[in-house]
Amino acid sequence: MNLKSTAIALGFGAVLFAGPAPATAAETVRVRGVVETSDASKITVKTREGDTASIALAPTAKVMAVAKASVEDIKPGDFVGIASLPKSKGGDGALEVLIFPAAMKGTGEGSYPWDLKPKSSMTNATVSNAVKEVDGHEITVQVNGKDKKISVADGTIVVTLAPATTADLKPGATVFAPTTRGTDGVLTAGFVIVGANGIVPPM
Repeated sequence: MNLKSTAIALGFGAVLFAGPAPATAAETVRVRGVVETSDASKITVKTREGDTASIALAPTAKVMAVAKASVEDIKPGDFVGIASLPKSKGGDGALEVLIFPAAMKGTGEGSYPWDLKPKSSMTNATVSNAVKEVDGHEITVQVNGKDKKISVADGTIVVTLAPATTADLKPGATVFAPTTRGTDGVLTAGFVIVGANGIVPPM
């Protein structure tokens, strides 16, 4: 990854996977859905809730795509983002796993509430162990110096990130955009993650 790509990746991660914002910060709105229209300065998205969101693209907006990966690609020392839900028998079960590029290691580290599903959380951490078990995989991650075990059932979506451009924000493309709502109500995105090759953003 070159210096430009590294800067993009680090900035993207800081926005996408940062923990809870201070009360005085601008409101963050995560938009998930399908692009309806697009041009150089904005996109409209049919959201998963059924609404239509108009998103202004910042002049320096960056785009990244998801690329298919697998649990077998996760190695001790890798930095991952795992959206998960509490399991009825205890512990957490993964909803999806993102393997960060090496340049993004340490970005947004921690565990905090997430809005993929009710009661879900996001954990960004370094893998200390990855063990195959009878009922799937169990990944041990290190968060703030402590171990946390998250099970990853067979079939759980695992992805990584790849370069993309605003030209990839075509009608019909599935996107995930962490946006900021201004005082005028306008949603603005500095980064957008887009589906590619049949893989949709799972986060």
